[in-house]
Amino acid sequence: QVQLVESGGDLVQPGESLRLSCVASGFTGNYFTVVWFRQAPGKEREGIACIGFDDGRVNYVDSVKGRFAVSRDIAKNTIYLEMSSLKPEDTGRYSCVAAGRPFRQCTLNADDYTYWGQGTQVTVSS
Repeated sequence: QVQLVESGGDLVQPGESLRLSCVASGFTGNYFTVVWFRQAPGKEREGIACIGFDDGRVNYVDSVKGRFAVSRDIAKNTIYLEMSSLKPEDTGRYSCVAAGRPFRQCTLNADDYTYWGQGTQVTVSS
């Protein structure tokens, strides 16, 4: 049974940094792909960063390039989202989402993924 458990959400001020974690379990080996989705109030859900767990290849939406970094720790079965220079528009519920297979290049499209975590809330406000 696949499980994805996120943590690390918090209330922070603009310009600050935050690290989210997602512990993945239930996959066979390292051949799966993870994407972080963000759901902001009144906006559509948006895929913002993804990573192939086996090869570490990453992809980002333009709005977070240079500010966010996705990585993984294979020994801990954990995926991280390091967020810096946070803006109020980064506010939202961040969910860790996975597909049980690798991609040539991971996508930010929700249709390509199957397993969803519960999410963790990030609020950026002064």
